[in-house]
Amino acid sequence: MGGQPRLAPGELFAERFEIRRHAGAGGMSLVYAAHDRQSGQAVALKVLHGDRASAARFVREVWVLSELHHPAIVRYVAHGTTALGQAWLAMEWLDGEDLAERLARAPLTAAEAVILAERVAAALAAAHAAGVVHR
Repeated sequence: MGGQPRLAPGELFAERFEIRRHAGAGGMSLVYAAHDRQSGQAVALKVLHGDRASAARFVREVWVLSELHHPAIVRYVAHGTTALGQAWLAMEWLDGEDLAERLARAPLTAAEAVILAERVAAALAAAHAAGVVHR
């Protein structure tokens, strides 16, 4: 699974997702900004590039995300396996900055911290209600 070349802008993935750009990488996957030709929406496309242990974690992530429905949890779009055996997951694309970037600009105000804590708590409550415990 590892060693696969990156997807190129304009490339069509799974006969549905048009790759816009490489957006990042994690321990087990490459992430692309893509356009879903079926819905017309922007998506984040994660393509597994790790080992067998990573594959098991990735499959669990796909299952968990497909079962969770909450406004503070990224929305599942689709998943599958390529002809080469690479698992993939498409989810809604969220524009913005991550918390580390935000905190690098300035500390959160008390009101912002409360809003953030409430949103995280609501998402965790939805996950826990579905039997999922986030690590």
